[in-house]
Amino acid sequence: MKKIETAKAVGHVLCHDMTQIIKGVSKDARFRKGHIVTEEDIPVLLSMGKDYLYVWEKQEGMLHENDAADRLYRLCKNEYMNESPVKEGKIELFAAIDGVFCIDLEKLNAINSIDELMIATLSNYYPVKAGNKLAGTRVIPLVVDEKKLQEAERIAGNTPIFSLKPYRRKKCGIVTTGNEVFYGRIKDTFSPVVVKKLEEFGAEILGVTYCGDEPETITAAINEFLAQGAEMVICTGGMSVDPDDRTPAAIRATGANIISYGAPVLPGAMFLLSYQDGRPVLGLPGCVMYAKRTIFDLVLPRLMADIPIAKKDLAKLGNGGLCLSCEVCHFPNCGFGKGGH
Repeated sequence: MKKIETAKAVGHVLCHDMTQIIKGVSKDARFRKGHIVTEEDIPVLLSMGKDYLYVWEKQEGMLHENDAADRLYRLCKNEYMNESPVKEGKIELFAAIDGVFCIDLEKLNAINSIDELMIATLSNYYPVKAGNKLAGTRVIPLVVDEKKLQEAERIAGNTPIFSLKPYRRKKCGIVTTGNEVFYGRIKDTFSPVVVKKLEEFGAEILGVTYCGDEPETITAAINEFLAQGAEMVICTGGMSVDPDDRTPAAIRATGANIISYGAPVLPGAMFLLSYQDGRPVLGLPGCVMYAKRTIFDLVLPRLMADIPIAKKDLAKLGNGGLCLSCEVCHFPNCGFGKGGH
């Protein structure tokens, strides 16, 4: 840094905060470190007793924090995202639509391993609403070696490290199984829960079909919804290992590709995920009916945003897959399902 006369400081960058004291009113930083001095600032600075200033001395190969932050955020931003103005080397990104926030974690971790650069984000696959904050990028010092930004740009390549996948209005069918419901012995309290969760994502409910415990009737009900153009079919109940719980066998009989029967999530271990010609066919365990949050809440946003789910994706849910059943539920603003993505 160098010392110059305040009157000649227009266009220069301050190297430290400048505090202004107004007796009985305030004592606070009037100008922050990194501020670029303007013509209008000169009288204010002089009134603060600042006849001289310490400013950044531009050096070849070094970037001011704001210029570096701009280059850093451009590695992150993708469609459906808005950015904040740059301030003190920081730029924040916000969702422009409802959807699922996705991160290239390998690239993010590599960039965050570069000294003096940082990108802080929501968790991968976080369901967001328009206006939600997604991430903040920041350069730590006032000036940074340009080579560090060049390394970050090399890591990022030509594809932004973030994406925001919009939800799609899907046609969904629900198959509710079990003789106890089919014969009216008990009231159906399962499908209303599923309907409510689907409607939160704008789904169109084609209907609810009630079946007994016979696998053939469950298979037929699934196929009927698929024939009607259902883009997702959800089966409720009959998912345990009891001999009379036949839903997994019924789903297999449709010819669907079974991704996994079982997931490392509590509640929700007996979850089944399959695809029939690219259309998800799910088997939901009974916990979805009564627990506040389950495996269904973790996978549904991705399915509604057309994000394919593989067996390895379900396996990663084990880290963070234990819901603590808090008395006051703050999902998704909690650790449930947030680890290991």
